[in-house]
Amino acid sequence: MGMSIKIKTVLWERKMTIKELAEKIGTNGNNLSNKLSRDNFSEKELREIAQALDCDYDGIFTMKDTGKTI
Repeated sequence: MGMSIKIKTVLWERKMTIKELAEKIGTNGNNLSNKLSRDNFSEKELREIAQALDCDYDGIFTMKDTGKTI
């Protein structure tokens, strides 16, 4: 599942619009909508979005052979 789908799912759960989220993170609705359609976010943007949505965000790698997370 891509990040855009996850973000949209949380927006739906929070009963929040893309425009409302955009305002909370200091951008405009068109810019955020474009990023959602391209599924193109930096780590910093994902953390800002998570904070605005009152969520935790943990970007991690998990090694499949050992289960070690990095």
